[in-house]
Amino acid sequence: MASSTARDVLVYTRTSGYRHESIPAGAAALAELAAEAGFAAEATEDPAVFSPHRLARCAAVVLLSTTGTVLTDAGRSAFEAYVRGGGGLLAVHAAANAEPDWPFYGELLGTRFDGHPELQPGAVCVDAPDHPAIAPLPGRWEWTDEWYNFTPHPRAAGVRVLARADETSYRGGTLGTDHPLVWCRDAAPGRGRVLFTALGHAAEAYTHPVFRAHLAGALRWVTGG
Repeated sequence: MASSTARDVLVYTRTSGYRHESIPAGAAALAELAAEAGFAAEATEDPAVFSPHRLARCAAVVLLSTTGTVLTDAGRSAFEAYVRGGGGLLAVHAAANAEPDWPFYGELLGTRFDGHPELQPGAVCVDAPDHPAIAPLPGRWEWTDEWYNFTPHPRAAGVRVLARADETSYRGGTLGTDHPLVWCRDAAPGRGRVLFTALGHAAEAYTHPVFRAHLAGALRWVTGG
């Protein structure tokens, strides 16, 4: 369970599948954003940090483009208890492709990664301009990224969709007119805030002021701000 005085953000970047070249830039940006929000930050790839003692110090865990199996059995148990106990999770980009054999994680995110077309320009459509993660975005945001597809549809899990992809603005979408890109949920009623953003493929994204503001708002929300 996260302590009410937890002032620390854990940025986890371990991969056992495809590894994004943007991970170092993303980890540096998230550490800077955490510091701006008043949190210490630790970026690591050591699965041993997923222990009850370490997680108790965390206001939030960030899974940054983690792919494949990245936690031990003990780490899974500790992380599930942390989230169910009220800990925050920000999952970024390829984190949708992590822990493929762990049902709890798939249920937590509400879906699984189902491929993507080539990196290309497209448009993000805002559904929740009042949310801290979305407020910095224009109503229709022109952006270049890997436009992730998902299965099953995230809405089936009861998530709150914050922003969608306009599939008419790029090639290779598979979800049609309702293509969620950013969403949030509580892991338990009123507890354990979880937010996923599919954006963030390229290293230069993490220096872009609008994208950084998006991440800052997401981090603020999952930490209870």
